Amino acid sequence: MFQTDVLIIGTGIAGLTTAIQLARKRPDLKIRLVSKTAKDEGNTRYAQGGIAAVWDRIRDDFEKHVLDTLDAGDGLCNEEAVRIVVEEGPSRVQELIDWGARFDKIDAAHYDLAREGGHSESRILHFQDVTGAEIERALLDKCAELENVEILERRFAIDVITQHHLGYNVTRIMPDIECYGAYLLNLQTLEVETHLARATVLATGGTGQIYRTTTNPLVSTGDGIAMLYRAKGHVENMEFVQFHPTALYRPGSENPAFLISEAVRGFGAVLKTRSGEAFMHRYDPRESLAPRDIVARAIDNEMKTLGEEYVCLDCRHLDREKFLAHFPNIYEKCISVGIDPLEQMIPVVPACHYMCGGIKVDLQGRSSIARLYACGESTCTGLHGANRLASNSLLEAAVFGYRIAADLCDHIGAMQLRMDIPEWDAAGTAHPREMVLITQSIKELKEIMSYYVGIVRSNVRLERALNRLHLLYEETETLYHSTTLSAALCELRNLITIGYLVTRSAAMRRESRGLHYTTDYPEQRGFSQSTLL
Repeated sequence: MFQTDVLIIGTGIAGLTTAIQLARKRPDLKIRLVSKTAKDEGNTRYAQGGIAAVWDRIRDDFEKHVLDTLDAGDGLCNEEAVRIVVEEGPSRVQELIDWGARFDKIDAAHYDLAREGGHSESRILHFQDVTGAEIERALLDKCAELENVEILERRFAIDVITQHHLGYNVTRIMPDIECYGAYLLNLQTLEVETHLARATVLATGGTGQIYRTTTNPLVSTGDGIAMLYRAKGHVENMEFVQFHPTALYRPGSENPAFLISEAVRGFGAVLKTRSGEAFMHRYDPRESLAPRDIVARAIDNEMKTLGEEYVCLDCRHLDREKFLAHFPNIYEKCISVGIDPLEQMIPVVPACHYMCGGIKVDLQGRSSIARLYACGESTCTGLHGANRLASNSLLEAAVFGYRIAADLCDHIGAMQLRMDIPEWDAAGTAHPREMVLITQSIKELKEIMSYYVGIVRSNVRLERALNRLHLLYEETETLYHSTTLSAALCELRNLITIGYLVTRSAAMRRESRGLHYTTDYPEQRGFSQSTLL
């Protein structure tokens, strides 16, 4: 049994920022972060475009950023959350810079601010086209300087610990559920460890692996959201899955798909059909720089109308030297697959990219379960609404990491370790004899979600998905309760939970809004209840 003051599950920008902020404010607290693979593996590392913040106060201001975010969110943002993130954002970005994160500059005094879809001004700070990797590096280096922060790798979070594990009947309507830590599977010893904590933070990232084509890394299996839901916590807006319009098309569907950053369109690239005809003017006056939900649906419609497997991104008119300076990683990837993006159009398709819903939290990052906080992509803070504005995600994680740390400083004194937690009981389980049962179920899940719960949905598709997901759920639960735990089995279980939540939430929203488009209610508005209790 392991003990700590604060247990943080996840080592991306959300988890690391929370740890650093808390460790600096309270050096007396012991803080433990855990990662299910290597500490630098996760969605943060793969973020290309950058982090949005009002930096140029002459041309830009908070109100513009707020309005851009509200417009992208299609009427479902929490305006108070939007204003908090936008107004506190520049201070959090400055802290990243102070901690060693580098962003591209025009000269010694001015940052090179990029523009992306949905933004009315250039406000994206970036480091070439690998911004996330640079931020991850700086945060890990900063954590290494803090004596009261410990990082454990290869620990898979199975479940958060609540009164349920003490024999109580915990229900979703209980107002006093409490979290006492988490059970973690040590992937090196294959033993389940009990980690007790006064407070626990879920910062487990995205859910992209529920789909066949995604820009998310293999670790993005929605673990935190699934654990919270099993613990009877509240989730919200799970129907709003953002598909990035421009992933590199490769026959055979690379996993993860390589992202062609939205910043390339901000730089001047134009979406065209394979025959070279621009088409976005038919869908939105902002053309290739419209918000992602509009662009992804436009591409999906063009592909279906023309019977094509992809559309193209035309960069051939752009300045070669500047393109290479801004997008060296994208250029190298294209060259590696036989495409010179400055001589040939880049084949692109939409790919699952970001979960706009998740664990319902308040403005301090507190979930519906006491002593359990959450931040980053695994949460629904109210910032994104029905569609995330480009490059707001890293900003949200930094802001809420700071706010969680501040709230813990005020309240952790009243939180005490609960010591009567039982060890994990694996009695009656055996090693699985056929791993194909797990791998095939994951494949089936991805097919179900991709065909029936994708960019365009309908009542018939959603009903069919729910029926098939229920069968997968029953099969997997039987396997889970009879076999020794493995990362693959736990991920399958979490993915099925996420698939169900996305599909069920989509079925509950009888309107088309933002990232949720249904052919049964293409124009209807007004039904906005998607919190699952």
